[in-house]
Amino acid sequence: MQVVTEPSEPGEFRRWVEHFRVPALSVGTYRIVAGGTDDQRPHGEDEIYVVQAGRARLVAGDASVAVGPGSVVYVPAGEVHRFVDVSEELEVLVVFAPAESG
Repeated sequence: MQVVTEPSEPGEFRRWVEHFRVPALSVGTYRIVAGGTDDQRPHGEDEIYVVQAGRARLVAGDASVAVGPGSVVYVPAGEVHRFVDVSEELEVLVVFAPAESG
């Protein structure tokens, strides 16, 4: 077993924190402030988003879905997607498979 975490300092806001990486997958936390903009680009890896806190909509292609705590969404590699209408600070656990390349 390997446990790797990098907690933020009190009051510190970090948009992306990677927690774990092996060749087959990587895991991190992605945050967007309320009213913020998600400027991510499509990734070369499959992604699973697990919403830990906050509310927004995830738009992918012509589809749009409301997300909140407990939502789990799969986004295949290469698909254009982004969070919009972030009404509460969004905190999302992100799993990339294989590990994110950059």
